[in-house]
Amino acid sequence: MAYKITDSCVSCGSCASTCPVEAISEGAEHYEINPDVCVECGACAAGCPVGAIEEP
Repeated sequence: MAYKITDSCVSCGSCASTCPVEAISEGAEHYEINPDVCVECGACAAGCPVGAIEEP
């Protein structure tokens, strides 16, 4: 199961710039993680300044 971005996301883009496999893109309401691409490395969670990313 991939990491998940919660509604706490402020759409700053920090997570997308830290993802080594480019699994994160801007969604309609906030950034989203493509579970088919995510390798569960945790770089996005570490790079989120508001703690909006949940571990799998």
